[in-house]
Amino acid sequence: MPWPFDRTFMQLALYAGLVVGASAPLIGAFLVQKRLSLMGDGIGHIAFAGVAGGLLLEVWPVWSALVVAVAGALGIEWLRRAGVASGDLVLAVFFYGGIALGAVLAGLAGAFDASIVPILFGAILTVTESEVWLLVGLGLAILATVLIAGRALFAIVLDEEAAKVAGLPVGALNVLLSVLVAVTVVLAMRVVGILLVAALMVLPVGASQAVARSFRGAMIGASFVGVVSVIAGLAASRAWGLVPGGSIVLVAAALFALAALAMRAPGRRMPPQPSVRTPTEH
Repeated sequence: MPWPFDRTFMQLALYAGLVVGASAPLIGAFLVQKRLSLMGDGIGHIAFAGVAGGLLLEVWPVWSALVVAVAGALGIEWLRRAGVASGDLVLAVFFYGGIALGAVLAGLAGAFDASIVPILFGAILTVTESEVWLLVGLGLAILATVLIAGRALFAIVLDEEAAKVAGLPVGALNVLLSVLVAVTVVLAMRVVGILLVAALMVLPVGASQAVARSFRGAMIGASFVGVVSVIAGLAASRAWGLVPGGSIVLVAAALFALAALAMRAPGRRMPPQPSVRTPTEH
């Protein structure tokens, strides 16, 4: 492959990044539509506790992070549905509790040093071939689930009451969405790190929604923006010695800003918002 992907480690990083860049915004689109953009952050902090627990128990941190993230996502959904507290308060409890538990477990594991930095900010340049295949498997699982249940998921994020009247299993679909968020967080954790994982889920969606005319169009555009962000971010990191995860997110943020400015330029007409569409139109 041509520069900057002429080295094996850059090619593996590119493959891993493309999977994450294409799949993470698909789930982020549902979170943005449901006004839960920070849910990825909350579950990311829970995943940090899973990673630290894996280091302490000497098991592969990816699997421990996946188990803990899924359990945390189910806990958030249960508390939200039970009405124990408001959605933002539930997220805050898991947000701070997860990072605090992760810090304690990392300290017990003796990993609270420079080795924790890749977990927080990603280490895409060190991914192995086996990790790439794992990411591909998780990415395909996310894509298949969205293709199969995408319309039903859109119905519940648009209007849960209407979805209930239509006979959809709202509770099961909310659980499915929570699990998808957890899997996506673990998927993106290796690429941009726990502290930036939510950004890669929602910034491409924001950029795409500025010009999209339907929810489906916003999802496709968000995946495209995610892929472009990964390619440009990796190229910038190779050219100027930048941190890859941060570079990828900065590109996504720049594309969001450009899209927002372009649509607000004089003489430009704002497209209809995806939220006004009905499920049958998608």
